[in-house]
Amino acid sequence: MKKFSLLLLLSIIATSLFAQSNESLDLEKAITIGLEKNLDIKIAVETVEIQEGNERIGTGDYLMPIVDATYTRSFSTEDVEQVFATDPEPRTIDNAQSRSKNFSVVGIYGFRPESFIVMKRLGVLTEISELDAKIAVENTVANISSAYYRLVLELQRYEVLKRTLELSQARLDIAEAQYSLGGAGKRDFLTAEVDYNSDLSLVLGQEQVIQNARVNLNELMALNPEEQFLVNDTITVGEPLLLQNLVENAFLENKTYLITQRQENVAFLQLKELRASRLPVINLNATYATNTSNSDAGILIQNQRSGFNYGGNIALNVFNGFTLNRRIQNAKVQQKIQGFAVDQYEIQLRSDIHRAFNTYITNRNLLEVEQKNYAVAKESSEIALERFRLGIASYLEFRDAQVNLLTAENRLITSIFNIKEQEIELRRLSGKIFFDNSFEELNLPTED
Repeated sequence: MKKFSLLLLLSIIATSLFAQSNESLDLEKAITIGLEKNLDIKIAVETVEIQEGNERIGTGDYLMPIVDATYTRSFSTEDVEQVFATDPEPRTIDNAQSRSKNFSVVGIYGFRPESFIVMKRLGVLTEISELDAKIAVENTVANISSAYYRLVLELQRYEVLKRTLELSQARLDIAEAQYSLGGAGKRDFLTAEVDYNSDLSLVLGQEQVIQNARVNLNELMALNPEEQFLVNDTITVGEPLLLQNLVENAFLENKTYLITQRQENVAFLQLKELRASRLPVINLNATYATNTSNSDAGILIQNQRSGFNYGGNIALNVFNGFTLNRRIQNAKVQQKIQGFAVDQYEIQLRSDIHRAFNTYITNRNLLEVEQKNYAVAKESSEIALERFRLGIASYLEFRDAQVNLLTAENRLITSIFNIKEQEIELRRLSGKIFFDNSFEELNLPTED
């Protein structure tokens, strides 16, 4: 039932939080496909089913009686010689036959004081399994988001390299025209051709990077590596996140932290379970039996009996070689270890959030700088190209401006990507990976 509920939850997430697009693969559709097809999620859901089965079976082992029904028929043929006290003469019977049948129903119920504690422990283990499944869902969403934005980043870098190649082509055309008209030496023309080929090599190399980025995204969505699709060409960054809210949400919603807490609870219940095993065990039993026997030999030719018998006992372990004491002592140590694990993960979680938040804030502060730097580099490149066309600037001046533009544009789109990646990580750590309601689009300037 919980497995069905979890699958239903995934379906609701896929249909309500993420809208599908038939024209291109946007992030929402990518996550929808991943939630439906990702094998890590399917494995996690089936693991929940196994743990639920363990819980149900455990209930039967500890709280349900055992009932066995047995039916037996037996036959025999024997040569019998009998001497009775009232008749000294022996009596011989050849091929004497005897038959018997027996039917019994036996019910046994043993009440152990630790039974209800065991039920609680199995229930907590089921909760842990469900949290593991939710972690698989959150990690899938985070990984698909990062892979999707990585593909967008590489596509944006490809466009940057293409524009750089176009500038190199313009410079090559100018250099070739000047060389043909005798206005420039062959060295300038050859240098322009070398730079063009270098930029062309970068474009071809970036195509391979894009292909691998597509394969990575397809793998997370459990699609064929050769699957092709169009993606959006912008990266959206949400409103600034607040550190205090992230930390507060993390200690309420982070699934790994919740698991460590429940593991501490499991250790506590195991200790209680062992202590409760010192108490007396009550065993009850009841039997209904019917027996019928027939014999050709002997005084009793037929015997038939039926009826109930019942009873019970109370058992108390007096001494078992201190085995129980040793197990209780180990359980106490394990409880302390789990308590330390909770404290340790709390420290780690705070540190992870602060590290990611520091990177996040740094990149947000750098974004404005990179946008201004890009605008300056773009204007400088346009001026250098015009001066080169007029023949009042050297090819080195133009190439320097071109390289500066490429670097500035790459730094700008990388800064945007880094902000988004840290935003995804912070939302995952805070357990709020699904709640990203307000976005601010940050589009790269386009060429006129």
